[in-house]
Amino acid sequence: MDIKRIGSTPSGKGPSDYFTGTVRIDPLFEAADPARAAGASVTFEPGARTAWHTHPLGQTLIVTAGLGRVQRWGGAIEEIRPGDVVWFPPGEKHWHGASPATAMTHIAIQERLDGKAVEWLEHVSDEQYAFREDWE
Repeated sequence: MDIKRIGSTPSGKGPSDYFTGTVRIDPLFEAADPARAAGASVTFEPGARTAWHTHPLGQTLIVTAGLGRVQRWGGAIEEIRPGDVVWFPPGEKHWHGASPATAMTHIAIQERLDGKAVEWLEHVSDEQYAFREDWE
């Protein structure tokens, strides 16, 4: 058994290569081999978001606070709220982040395949993020 105590792992800043805006990443767990699962609590300040990316074995998001947005490549932008659970299948290009006016926190869970859990792609443009005042 291994208990990770709150505050035992330092928070990190979402790197600008992979995120737009202010993002805090709090690692929750990374299972040792042969297990492949890893999880983090990620907080996006208003307007912050990931770059487009994929996961070789998919990703689950569990929204814990705030109001966010998610989009898969070629799909509509969807709002997400506390209690929502989002599943992105393996290889599905997508992004996620906060709404323009409200921060959002989610738990992100994904698995490593050959040591890799994510493939980062291009940034989501302001036009793709598509600010819409009628959503707020």
